Amino acid sequence: MLPLTLELLATAKAVPDVRRTVCEHLGDAFCPDLELCVTELLTNVIRHLGEGVPVTVRVVHGQGRTRVEVTDPAPRKLPVLRVAAADDEGGRGLALLDAVTLRWGVDQGPGTKTVWCELPQGPPAAPRRQTHSSLVP
Repeated sequence: MLPLTLELLATAKAVPDVRRTVCEHLGDAFCPDLELCVTELLTNVIRHLGEGVPVTVRVVHGQGRTRVEVTDPAPRKLPVLRVAAADDEGGRGLALLDAVTLRWGVDQGPGTKTVWCELPQGPPAAPRRQTHSSLVP
């Protein structure tokens, strides 16, 4: 599958369109972990750099993984994984991303940074149902 590359301005209005485009590209109408990652990475750009910052969203699918990358023009503004207090209004996004991905990180380039994450390829495994032998006649 060819990579998907989207060049856009990071705005709150663009986030749902990007999520939908990414899922459609992968041929999956329901990809909640991937949608969470796209949302978090774009929202961090909006929150920490401002609305209208040019970004490139890239999705690469293969070798058992789906990799999402968001590149922006601020190489010195790095994401920080932190523990949010119960009454904090924010600060949980990277913790969620960290929980659902195989790994994530930041690559810095001349005048840019790319925040990326990798998820297992395909849908998550369905939870197993426990059977209770005492309930079976």
